[in-house]
Amino acid sequence: MAYVLKSARYLAADILRQAVAPGDAVVDATMGNGYDTLFLCELVGEAGRVYAFDVQPQAVENTRQRLAEAGVLGRAALFCLGHEQMAEQVKEPVSAVVFNLGWLPGGDHSVTTHWETTRRAVDSALKLLKPLGVLVICAYPGHAEGDRERQALMEMLANLPPQAYNVLWHKFLNAGPGAPECFAVQRQ
Repeated sequence: MAYVLKSARYLAADILRQAVAPGDAVVDATMGNGYDTLFLCELVGEAGRVYAFDVQPQAVENTRQRLAEAGVLGRAALFCLGHEQMAEQVKEPVSAVVFNLGWLPGGDHSVTTHWETTRRAVDSALKLLKPLGVLVICAYPGHAEGDRERQALMEMLANLPPQAYNVLWHKFLNAGPGAPECFAVQRQ
């Protein structure tokens, strides 16, 4: 089978498949409609745990329904809280943390992630990662807050000490302005 470069989200999924094993604990920092939460529940298996966060009650309900339909709801702890509160809820080292910045697909585009809370959440995520754990962030710079968030994220990640973290930035050069970008950070 040929490998196809599709998008930032496909790269993120590939990284997560490599980093997460059955029995692991992981975090979905922006559950949205629950697709990543479901994907993570499948990766961690029956013995694993997924902690998922979103500030929008509709996102939590969409995710709850998706996981229940798939028969994996018992693998997840769903929080109607901002991802900046991750450290208060997750008390164990994790193999992976995933973020999809921006807004709830199909939801109100005026409700977006913001750098102030994302920065605190990313800082918490880095501290929660166990050795060789990964932080995967898909950023969507096609709107004002997304541009601001991506730029600040780039500055933050570029300044992580290379002795502690490897940082990858994946961007399709010919995709046009506003195309999603993927950041992957692995703890040493």
